[in-house]
Amino acid sequence: MTPTQLDHTAAVLADMLTFKQPADAVLSAYFREHKKLGRQDRHEIAETAFAALRHFQKISAALRRPHVQPRKAALAALVLGRSVNIGKIQDLLDDEEKAFLSNLKARKNEFSDGLSTAAELPEWLIDQLRAHFDDAEILRFGRSVNQAAPLDIRVNTLNLKRDKALAQLQAEGMAAEATPYSPWGIRLQEKIALNKHPLFLDGSLEVQDEGSQLLALLLGAKRGEIVVDFCAGAGGKTLAIGAQMANKGRIYAFDIAEKRLANLKPRMTRAGLTNIHPERIGSEHDPRIARLNGKADRVLVDAPCSGLGTLRRNPDLKYRQSAETVANLLQQQHSILDAASKLVKDGGRLVYATCSVLPEENELQAERFLVEHPEFELLDCGELLAALKVDLNTGKYLRLDSAAHQTDGFFAAVFQRKA
Repeated sequence: MTPTQLDHTAAVLADMLTFKQPADAVLSAYFREHKKLGRQDRHEIAETAFAALRHFQKISAALRRPHVQPRKAALAALVLGRSVNIGKIQDLLDDEEKAFLSNLKARKNEFSDGLSTAAELPEWLIDQLRAHFDDAEILRFGRSVNQAAPLDIRVNTLNLKRDKALAQLQAEGMAAEATPYSPWGIRLQEKIALNKHPLFLDGSLEVQDEGSQLLALLLGAKRGEIVVDFCAGAGGKTLAIGAQMANKGRIYAFDIAEKRLANLKPRMTRAGLTNIHPERIGSEHDPRIARLNGKADRVLVDAPCSGLGTLRRNPDLKYRQSAETVANLLQQQHSILDAASKLVKDGGRLVYATCSVLPEENELQAERFLVEHPEFELLDCGELLAALKVDLNTGKYLRLDSAAHQTDGFFAAVFQRKA
């Protein structure tokens, strides 16, 4: 790392470590303001800033208020997160910084003793997890989500078969492999600028975690059906469902954020999908939704959640969420699921999903829904996936875990309205 790169990393961390904004938004805004930074500079700054997030528990144990001492936080990230030898960065250091880093290395064993520093999880989250898991399971979870995620992509089967896409990427020298569960997925071990690749530009490939692809599979949408993606966001799952339906039928993509839906529109065009109808709603109680009551064959509720299953990609989330924000989300999830269920026709399917690992957001929400809605029954996710020739059985609910499945942490419950 050069002195200039270190200065820029410190400037980024001064903002990022306040946790007032999402880390990727802070980084993007900084790079927009500093357009002259080259590709290698951006790589070094981003890798070191995210290493600081991944090792924030250790850094904050050694450094009071790290955002006020961002240069030391950046140096600690190099040593703890990027395994840089102190001797290699001697030229960047003054005497006090050398002493700080030496002390940091000497404390390595001490960091292994505390669950919070060993698992790199804040105390509020450890308390929340301890209601359901033992310390060994919490440590395993913390370590699994503290690794950088590979890049998962989905092949748009309207354009191309997965085998052909995979062969092309491998012929170009990429470390690409078929995902083990999703029949549409390809995993790249190295991050590439996919948005410049011809197969992305012509709509044949989309970035989508394998776990997210499995949610679309569980929905099981068929040609000609009426489908509702109740919390569509930027539409990754909407696009997968559209391809699954062979561009036949009608998908309503609802969301409260105009900006997210605006991002969906060019993606639809690129994918060649014309069966998606994005619509902004004010809330889950928007009167415009009522026109679909009892008419939808399939409804997907990818509910607003804590996002704690995505910590490999968003390590700052565990510091931007809290027990209070989770409690608020539980109310929102319950209300959205209740509202979405009204749209499902007799014999129709409702999928409730989150990218969380907390049972409060997952199994407990599903069980509460079944108690309050006896007109629905639970379908077994393991059986549904087996019928689709997907060799994955996590029981009646889909529970994906970064350590076991190499995906983000996902949960899904599949309900069917009784005929």
